Amino acid sequence: MSHKLPKRPEYPFEVEESVKQLGGRLRLARIRRSVSQEEMAQKSGITRKTLSEIEKGHAGASFGNVLAVLWTLGMLDGVKHLADPETDEHGRILEAARQRQRVRHSPASEPDNDF
Repeated sequence: MSHKLPKRPEYPFEVEESVKQLGGRLRLARIRRSVSQEEMAQKSGITRKTLSEIEKGHAGASFGNVLAVLWTLGMLDGVKHLADPETDEHGRILEAARQRQRVRHSPASEPDNDF
């Protein structure tokens, strides 16, 4: 009886590259602080193996675990700007277009200028 591991999802190339870049940045930030992987993992509430996977850029790492590492490093504030609706120009244009379509003037709502 053989046990097969579940197939890892295929992520777009840009996603894989971004995760690797972030992992490398987190590793560098940890090293600059002279913190061991074991200590960082413990402070972040994750295992050393999980931290290692994050630093190597494994795209399957939990977003919550990545945020925990950012928090431990004091770098969580940068996440506040991710997917900020105010900077989503494309989404704002689409929303404005939908709102213009919904605005309808009925004859009853027109002002009566008879005096």
